[in-house]
Amino acid sequence: MPMPNDSETMSLPPVPDGRAPENTPDPSPARLALCAALLPVWGRHLATSRTQSEAAVAEMMSAFAEIGPHLDRAARQSKQITAALAHDTGGIINLAQACSQELAPLLTQLEPGVAATLQKVLGMVQKSVDDLERLSRPFEHETHMVSQQVERMYVGFQYQDRISQMMTLLHDDMARLESVLSNPLESADELTQVAWLARLESLYVMQEQRQHHTGQTAIGADVIDNDFDTTFF
Repeated sequence: MPMPNDSETMSLPPVPDGRAPENTPDPSPARLALCAALLPVWGRHLATSRTQSEAAVAEMMSAFAEIGPHLDRAARQSKQITAALAHDTGGIINLAQACSQELAPLLTQLEPGVAATLQKVLGMVQKSVDDLERLSRPFEHETHMVSQQVERMYVGFQYQDRISQMMTLLHDDMARLESVLSNPLESADELTQVAWLARLESLYVMQEQRQHHTGQTAIGADVIDNDFDTTFF
């Protein structure tokens, strides 16, 4: 078998030894440039989302501050109406029944026409009282239901405030990373993965953040549940 000449030998590719060929460009500067370009864009989007979210929540909270007193008054009035009509507290229902009982002996002593007229009047009063009682029941129920829904919305605002705090921390950390990428003179101790993650974790104020930091909680596992727990911190 003929041996390759010197020119053929020089054209053969080098045997891989785990090192990048000398003429292969270092990807680090390109990656750093990409991160330096992307981080400000992400930061602006994140900051805008947080600002708009906070403004929307502030507007809704202002509206709820106006609604709150009206709901409280409606709830109190509902209870007052119920108490005024109640059977067991000497309310209007008992008053109408007591009037009927007091007048019953007199009806037998009156002329038939007068007795019939009085009986008709008592029936009208009793019907009006019964109608008021029927009206008060759904009013009390609806007032209670509205209060519950308002409470749920208020809890939603609290969750939104929590999201805003998370976004603020992420935005600040992204800004710090952008600064590090553009300033190679940063302390090497601060740039290690362990030091960076430890500093970030030290800024958490919610247990949920710590769990996500270590991967203990699955993504989406912290969705608002039916308990509406707001003990975030």
